[in-house]
Amino acid sequence: MKKHFILGLFAALSLQYASAQTSDLSVPKIMQDPKWMGTFPSKVQWDQQGETVYFEYNKEGDPADSLYKIQIASPTQIEKVSLQEKKSLHPGGGVYNQDRSKKLYVKDGALMLFEVSKNESQTLVDLGNRISNPMFVGEHIAFESGQNLYTVDISTGRLKKITNINSGSKPKEKNGEKSEKEQWLKEDNLELLQVIKEREEKKEKSDEYKKQTADKEKFTFYADNKGVSSLSLSPDLKYATFTLVERISPKSTDVPDYADATGYTINLPARPKVGQDASKMQLAIYDLERDTVIIADMSGLEGIQDLPDYTSDYPDKEWKKEDREVIPAKVHFSDNSEHAVLSIRSQDNKDRWIAKVDLDNATVSTLDRQRDEAWIAGPGIGYAFGGGTFGWLPDNQHIYFQSEESGYSHLYLLDINSGQKKALTQGEYEVFNPQLSNDKSHWYLSTSEVHPGERHFYRMPVMGGEMEKLTHMEGNNDVSLSPDEKHMAILHSYSNKPWELYLQPIGESDAQQITDGKSEDFKAYDWRDPELVQFQAEDGEMVWARLYKPEEGKSNGAGVIFVHGAGYLQNVHKWWSNYFREYMFHNLLTDLGYTVLDIDYRGSAGYGRDWRTGIYRHMGGKDLSDQVDGAKYLAEQHGVDAERMGIYGGSYGGFITLMALFNEPEYFHAGAALRSVTDWAHYNHGYTSNILNEPFNDPIAYRRSSPIYFAEGLKGHLLIAHGIVDVNVHFQDVVRLAQRLIELEKDNWEMAVYPVEDHGFVEPSSWTDEYKRILKLFNDNLLK
Repeated sequence: MKKHFILGLFAALSLQYASAQTSDLSVPKIMQDPKWMGTFPSKVQWDQQGETVYFEYNKEGDPADSLYKIQIASPTQIEKVSLQEKKSLHPGGGVYNQDRSKKLYVKDGALMLFEVSKNESQTLVDLGNRISNPMFVGEHIAFESGQNLYTVDISTGRLKKITNINSGSKPKEKNGEKSEKEQWLKEDNLELLQVIKEREEKKEKSDEYKKQTADKEKFTFYADNKGVSSLSLSPDLKYATFTLVERISPKSTDVPDYADATGYTINLPARPKVGQDASKMQLAIYDLERDTVIIADMSGLEGIQDLPDYTSDYPDKEWKKEDREVIPAKVHFSDNSEHAVLSIRSQDNKDRWIAKVDLDNATVSTLDRQRDEAWIAGPGIGYAFGGGTFGWLPDNQHIYFQSEESGYSHLYLLDINSGQKKALTQGEYEVFNPQLSNDKSHWYLSTSEVHPGERHFYRMPVMGGEMEKLTHMEGNNDVSLSPDEKHMAILHSYSNKPWELYLQPIGESDAQQITDGKSEDFKAYDWRDPELVQFQAEDGEMVWARLYKPEEGKSNGAGVIFVHGAGYLQNVHKWWSNYFREYMFHNLLTDLGYTVLDIDYRGSAGYGRDWRTGIYRHMGGKDLSDQVDGAKYLAEQHGVDAERMGIYGGSYGGFITLMALFNEPEYFHAGAALRSVTDWAHYNHGYTSNILNEPFNDPIAYRRSSPIYFAEGLKGHLLIAHGIVDVNVHFQDVVRLAQRLIELEKDNWEMAVYPVEDHGFVEPSSWTDEYKRILKLFNDNLLK
């Protein structure tokens, strides 16, 4: 009895001491307009001579970021770009010719040609209509306008329309047939009136002559009101390809805006729900010599009729074996026009094909098939219309692309003649944004080879070999390479240091810091460098997390787990987080004695295919058990009281918070679910159908993944926070959950609503209110 009394007294004194912890931070301070932290560079681009670096910045405290520049010759002098100079700049990006002496870009609706040696631009074409997709094609320049392709002869400047695609339907021919009564009247009239009869006969002969001698009518392809996209033109100007998109108009939802400036309630148009009919797409081949269009036959794709494995869970349902709908990306022609290849995805996203097109026969055959019984994704793989990392080497024999075949996204070459495939990179790391050097002899690429939470820039021979590491600062190095490939402009950040601009010559090891935008107020606080740790999950996997731990003797014994949003996103890394507000809040919590853990749970990015797909058909499965194992880790390894554990997060993090409080109440005693999905059958199609398939085809996956079905399990205290004009996760989600909690007679929950906020809050007052409530939730329920 005496022992229990002493322990209880010690616990009470510890809590009293912990509750007295203070911080130089406060919720209003960290949630104010982010400008208080300082100004940080973004959107880096080079001039064409590699002498000047331009970037968005706000050195002079303007209402919004402005364009600044530095000269390589004097990099410490940061100058604001004048309005006149800004207008004279050509946009970044664009398309170069083979020797990179010229570049095409579109500015103010006109097609522009930039000559690098002269540092001059000229207007090539200004049609008054939108121009897009410029390209160099042999001795011509091609572009797209009004769903058609045009060419400009470089030597003569002659403009020519190459395709004749009409977005509408073919006009119906006039029907010359007459009724029996009309025909009798005409014949009777012509027998009575000889002059009229002679005129009619003369007209018929004249019409027949004109028909026989007229020029052949120009071919027109009628798209029948289908969309036309991804136009491409062969270098020999013999073929064009495009995608026909038959858009289905599914039922969409409305999001009411109760705080519109008009004083009226306005319905904002929003997305449909998962499972609505998807658009249908076809690859079309325009034979410019034969003047005809043929729809490509996709039936030759390997496994085009394969059913997904999950269908075995529904033996009573009849599953048809038929060609699946596919999404073709843009066709890439070899420079010699001998080959055409493209990336194709199945609409159920279980397959991605690298395919070859037989242009004469309009057939498609498989060069490489990537099959995933979960869903195809990963760095460089591409989504929807995009083909991801994809293209030709100059030898007209090898194509390159990224694949998760090894379990991690790596760069591959494929010989289209022999079919031989070669992995240029390999290992338990990911590859990001590979690009060919100017002379096509090397690759430049970023990888996570050093550490899952670091990014570095490399150079590698084009056919593979040793990778030369070009960046050396710990953290993330986002490189913009100069056009002459002599310098790197690097946006670099570290866990507790926001993004700054650095300059480094290729081949040298030291980078020169150009900007230092942190405000004095921001510098005044000693921001923590959270420890990157691993703990073991229940299935034996090692999980990465960020750990924020109070100083010795200052712990209040409570723990908080943060769940990042977006599902496929990485937040356990060594660079400045997009969740910078949450990062600062975690510093505040740690000052107050909380131990905070930020977990890259199953489904997070950065750890390969198996981690990415660990949530397939069960969201709230391994991603939730990873949070539970994190809570156990805090209790067993860091002295956190298992009875005083909180959890919070937004979007997907809000969803996991609900699942944690509903399904694992013995581990989590308070939680804040922000802008959370409560029922996946009410979320969007593109994201949800990949992970859970479609609700009418796989109801098992939706039932076990949706918090609303488990609300009866709530025991701890729940805070729900949601923006009313959220057009991503609709406010309807939490309204339905609230009604469910009311019907279940739960009284340990509360809801905060934000009338003017969308999915991502923008008003400091909203951020402040929300996080004051979160802090109060934890203080009231975890420090008792």
